Amino acid sequence: MTAQNADAASRKQRLEFNKLQKRLRRQVGSAIADYQMIEEGDRVMVCLSGGKDSYGMLDILLGLQKTAPVNFELVAVNMDQKQPGFPEHVLPQYLESVGVPYHIVEKDTYSIVKEVIPEGKTTCGLCSRLRRGTLYSFADEIGATKIALGHHRDDIIETLFLNMFYGGKLKAMPPKLLADNGRNMVIRPLAYCKEQDLADFAQARDFPIIPCNLCGSQENLQRQVIKQMLADWEKSHPGRMETIFTAIGNVAPSQLADRELFDFAGLQINSAPEPSDVQFINAVEV
Repeated sequence: MTAQNADAASRKQRLEFNKLQKRLRRQVGSAIADYQMIEEGDRVMVCLSGGKDSYGMLDILLGLQKTAPVNFELVAVNMDQKQPGFPEHVLPQYLESVGVPYHIVEKDTYSIVKEVIPEGKTTCGLCSRLRRGTLYSFADEIGATKIALGHHRDDIIETLFLNMFYGGKLKAMPPKLLADNGRNMVIRPLAYCKEQDLADFAQARDFPIIPCNLCGSQENLQRQVIKQMLADWEKSHPGRMETIFTAIGNVAPSQLADRELFDFAGLQINSAPEPSDVQFINAVEV
């Protein structure tokens, strides 16, 4: 490759990255505004796993913090679950390099999971519940008003179908959620972002990714089945993922069957004519 071609390729790469970064920042900004995720004076606890999504979330929030119309704090928090081989130095080094306040919460949930879950079974469900409980408690300790999780659009759609196919429930992951304890507010700033965009962003930014397979757990096979199904749909019908996500925010309770959401039993035929009907009848009689 000639020097001229190399320069052209480099310019194109920078242009594509700038477009990607602007798109992600716009989507995160829109999600925050649409659901009032972050307000004046908030202290946002940004949960970092060491994966591409949480790195991207922190990076984008740090950028938005400089230009946002409200003042808010960011505190990065990682939970060291004492998995064998976990590179404890990676996240502290990165967080110090970007200059964000951070905490590493150490709790040996790995041993608990291994003791409870039979060998060969996926540990992800129990692992995430234990992690969530610890992080909620720590948010109280540091006075965090919001807890930011790195779930993106694809996660939300996959969860919808997981609950439908395997749980018999029509629910997904809301962009904003009041935790069951009533004290913690969970936000998902990446709710409008595509997973592939976040993967491309992580690669371009060269984040020090920590894999989520240190515990030796099998992949969540049900989620993988759903992920493949959605990928096949998107390939054969481009835009379907976006349509599904739009549907999650455009619900018509009267067109479903949940008696708690809609009073089907109280439905009555309106025997009195509508005003427009009366006008029509009078016009005909005249």
